[in-house]
Amino acid sequence: MSEKSQDLLLCAGHRERLRQNFLDDKLAKYEIMELLLSYAIPRKDVRPLSRMLYKKFGGTFQILGASIGELMSVPGMGQSTAIFIKAIQKIMLDGYKSAMSSTPVFHNQTLFDNYCKLMLGSKHIEEMHVLYMDVNRQLLLDETHSIGTLDWTAVHPREIVRRALELQSKFVVLVHNHPKNNTSFSSQDIEITNEIRTLLKNVDIILDNHYIVSGGILYSMSSSPFFK
Repeated sequence: MSEKSQDLLLCAGHRERLRQNFLDDKLAKYEIMELLLSYAIPRKDVRPLSRMLYKKFGGTFQILGASIGELMSVPGMGQSTAIFIKAIQKIMLDGYKSAMSSTPVFHNQTLFDNYCKLMLGSKHIEEMHVLYMDVNRQLLLDETHSIGTLDWTAVHPREIVRRALELQSKFVVLVHNHPKNNTSFSSQDIEITNEIRTLLKNVDIILDNHYIVSGGILYSMSSSPFFK
């Protein structure tokens, strides 16, 4: 048996053990990524690639949220495999949205937290998202309100009010990211939040909360004293 054939046999045996350990719920996070990569790259040892992804991006949400170009910068990662990873992210986001559209958004706080982190956790520029909800707090629409720079993005309060009325939304949630891992709400964040809250209240719509995604963690403004 040639050396190449022996390597393929060993690789096949390792992958079978990965599959069995997955069924037994015994895989570490990098091994789950390794298992996924084995379906995209079937004839190569993908353990080094899985470890490099975690070393470069820091966590699962960050890997899934990275751009195709960022993923392809990792040695051994081709375009097809990068697309495979992005497809997983898309499936997960669609699943979260479906769940939040059929049950109250905050019925499962962990699901909501994971959705926000998966959506914004790897962005290198600020984005503001507005989640519009019905009277039962079920998701009507998650809309990208604006895309800005490394540390700023525009917010248009009257546009948010107009859109909420158009959708017949009863509750609104703001979510944006801080790419620099700044976990504090800025004075501008606080000011614009309270302006939006007042404008919405004038038309009998409630601003439920404003969240920041930073450093892989979701932070809530409603727990702060300046959320009037």
